[in-house]
Amino acid sequence: MKFKILIADDEKNIRNGLVELFKMEGYEVEAAEDGDEAYRKYQKGDIDLVVTDLRMPGMPGEEFLKRIKSETPGVPVIVLTGHGTVKEAVQAMKEGAWDFLTKPIQDLDRLILIVRRALGNRERRLKHEQIEKELELHKQSQAIIGDSVAMHRVMDLISRAAPTRASILITGESGVGKEIVANAIQKLSPRKDKPFIKVHCAALAESLLESELFGHEKGAFTGASGRRRGKFELAHEGTLFLDEIGEIDQNIQIKLLRVLQERKFERVGGEETVDIDIRLIAATNKDLKAEIDKGNFREDLYYRLNVVAIPVPPLRERKEDLYLLINSFLKTFAAENNKEINGLDAKVLARLNSYDWPGNIRELRNCMESAVVMAKGRHICEDDLPPNIQSETENGWIRIPMGTTLEKAEELIIRDTLSAQKYNKTETAKILGIGRKTLHRKLDEYDVLKDTPPDEEGPESEADTPE
Repeated sequence: MKFKILIADDEKNIRNGLVELFKMEGYEVEAAEDGDEAYRKYQKGDIDLVVTDLRMPGMPGEEFLKRIKSETPGVPVIVLTGHGTVKEAVQAMKEGAWDFLTKPIQDLDRLILIVRRALGNRERRLKHEQIEKELELHKQSQAIIGDSVAMHRVMDLISRAAPTRASILITGESGVGKEIVANAIQKLSPRKDKPFIKVHCAALAESLLESELFGHEKGAFTGASGRRRGKFELAHEGTLFLDEIGEIDQNIQIKLLRVLQERKFERVGGEETVDIDIRLIAATNKDLKAEIDKGNFREDLYYRLNVVAIPVPPLRERKEDLYLLINSFLKTFAAENNKEINGLDAKVLARLNSYDWPGNIRELRNCMESAVVMAKGRHICEDDLPPNIQSETENGWIRIPMGTTLEKAEELIIRDTLSAQKYNKTETAKILGIGRKTLHRKLDEYDVLKDTPPDEEGPESEADTPE
């Protein structure tokens, strides 16, 4: 890691001498001749250590130190001071300076040692923060179950967008888990300890939604007996999640656009302007571009919402995650219902794998809850499944998402073909054009054997056909 040091000193000889010294030590160096210039360069955000004089034109060194400690506490500051201002340097140490040296600097080796120690501490701190972020992301990603290429992309977008202030638009069919994605974003953001307010826009009529979002004053309408704060006001300094944003009326779209542009609004029936600081996350199962073409949704609002787009794939496009989801739901609902469920019958796996899941994760969750409740034994059987899934016939297709590796595609083909053939390994091998020995090796390689019933097709007697 190559560190960047900022030197702030109005004495040209000292400033230039320190620049050359630190460049010889392998550091990147920026220099400023007064406090104002130093603060402007520091605000770019790529400074790892500051060496600053206390007395210089523009912003005083003491003020510069306070701003650094307030905005980025982890950046070490080394203070330079004349012999007559040692008391000020001691005070600077109390306010967070790493160390101080008196001018003229005679012991350069000591200065280099102080800088190395300070940067070493910063490096350890940065690594610790990165580990904490990774652990938090891992914890949040556990709620987003999936190991498919598509879901890795979703989690990557979440990790990159969450720390920012940007508005986020989560898109996807009903039941794919858009609210879970919003929860993960909020938990990974700097606002994680601030209010997280959720509004389901489709559940409220236009008149109620306006009051719900922006609040109202006493007497604004019949029944408004007092002032009421809206969701925007309640989410101040936190995050507001607007679910099914595509359902809001054009009149509210105009007011919402103004809030996003100006960060202020008036309550219904009021004249007082309310300033807010919120991070907005919106979600929709509609194609908003198509809604724009129809005249149902404002294009300018769409672009305000869609600063970062996170599309969540439907379950039928991430079938490789089906087994992980099923196992997770089985454990959850077995515990909730005080049942011991050890797994699924092989025919159930085949049935679930062939089903297209139009209701996505929500439908799968409901299916597993129903199956656990209805189960008579320790395994889920076909009779335990909801009637619509029992009656669904296999469509004979295997869907492999774009970007899937060859190895993962082979695993999916083997899994789906095996389940479609009711776990008849001889028929599966014939369809795939391989011998049963090869099939068994592949099943073992991809750890599929644990999901299959005992082989009742007799001993391995046929030759392993060439592939």
